[in-house]
Amino acid sequence: MILVADSGSTKTNWIAINEKGETYFKIDTDGLNPAVFTKKTLYDRIITKEELRDIKDEVKEIYFYGAGCGTQNAVQFLKTIFEDIFTNAHIEIYEDTIAAVKSLQTDTPGVVCILGTGSNCSYFDGKETHQKIVSLGYILMDSASGNYYGKQIIKDHAYGKMPEDLAIKFEAQYDLRPDVIKENLYKRDNPNTYLANVGRFLIENKESDYAQKIIKDGLRFFVENQILQFEESKDVPIYFVGSIAHFLQDEIVEVLQEYNLTLGKIVRHPIMTLAAVHASKLTK
Repeated sequence: MILVADSGSTKTNWIAINEKGETYFKIDTDGLNPAVFTKKTLYDRIITKEELRDIKDEVKEIYFYGAGCGTQNAVQFLKTIFEDIFTNAHIEIYEDTIAAVKSLQTDTPGVVCILGTGSNCSYFDGKETHQKIVSLGYILMDSASGNYYGKQIIKDHAYGKMPEDLAIKFEAQYDLRPDVIKENLYKRDNPNTYLANVGRFLIENKESDYAQKIIKDGLRFFVENQILQFEESKDVPIYFVGSIAHFLQDEIVEVLQEYNLTLGKIVRHPIMTLAAVHASKLTK
């Protein structure tokens, strides 16, 4: 049995593949970002999932692609958890940018961007990925991500900058009491996921002038500080992976045009392609 996983901070997509290269099951768990969650949280999120627990001794290989796996310490931290659970498995852990590149199924050079709960950017030269900036996490970075937009609108609401009609809708949809917000940000697990869930409000109301400005300002910041760090970006396609990219396709096209950049394609969920890549090796 092979397990393939694509993980962000909010959700992890899993596909189990049997010895014939066929999908045994497809499930989701909560996110498994080693840069955000404790060892106990990560362990519990895996072992409490019945489907994973039932096959843990049968799994021979694990290919995990995840947010927060950009350093060796994070990889080793997560690997020890997998080794405790899947005692018979060979384990390989990669950063989520590798999943993004593989999901594109191309050997054409391009800049590959992730816009989901968090954000990231790398350059793919046709064979290898290159990264100039190491993410410092959701508090300092993650521009144009779900948690980035959540922060923007919570602050705007608190400062009275949100248009009145949207503020009324926002207040009806979320508990915006200061104590509740601070509880979620400073005392509970998954503050970045909490912010990303709030950020959905901006996408749900993206036709408003207010939302369009925040969305495009975030995308412009991402272009200027992430995409344009690569000189090659002017000459190659710009690819995007992730749910935020999926829902903001029109805005991405418009902002890229402002910088004379060319959109490649947008992939919402890489997991099916990743599973197919690993399944194909079993059938050869």
